[in-house]
Amino acid sequence: VQLQASGGGLVQAGGSLRLSCTASGGTFGNYVMGWFRQAQGKEREFVAVISRSGSRTYYADSVKGRFTISRDNVRNTVYLQMNSLKPEDTAVYYCAAEIESIFATTSRLYDYWGQGTQVTVSS
Repeated sequence: VQLQASGGGLVQAGGSLRLSCTASGGTFGNYVMGWFRQAQGKEREFVAVISRSGSRTYYADSVKGRFTISRDNVRNTVYLQMNSLKPEDTAVYYCAAEIESIFATTSRLYDYWGQGTQVTVSS
């Protein structure tokens, strides 16, 4: 499975961005999909996860109420809508796919990773 993330960029605090991650080479609907981020000098951290059907989602406390994860199993794409962005949201954002449907929030449990897209929020 290959994952291609896009949609990052530079935005002012309070602004919005929508990240996309498109999968190829596998059956997208079979994977739980997650978003993680890694700020410079910090460990990769969980952001959001969505079930295979899209009926279940879960968020890190730091983004709850501001970010929304969704998926389109026809387009093989998972999205991360990010609103009310803060400078502390600045990071490289990664999408990931999980085969076992554990609905994991731990990065080591994910099987496939995209290349990352940079999000920079200016104050």
